[in-house]
Amino acid sequence: MEIIKTILGVVVGLASFVCWIIVLVEMFKDEIWKGIVGLICGLYWLYYALFEFDHEYKWPIVLFAIFGGSAAAGLIGL
Repeated sequence: MEIIKTILGVVVGLASFVCWIIVLVEMFKDEIWKGIVGLICGLYWLYYALFEFDHEYKWPIVLFAIFGGSAAAGLIGL
């Protein structure tokens, strides 16, 4: 059972990272400086994701990018 939790945690962590990258790519498409600042400063990434990011599945992507890492850590750590 432990190996299943670990594998699930890794999959959730990778999916969270992919969602974070989706937002970051959109930042770079919008403006180069926004992408650089978003890469360096997590608070600007959060601001952009909440207020400027425009996507058909905005909220699932943003919420999974934010909370997916914690869920993955919880699954791996248990």
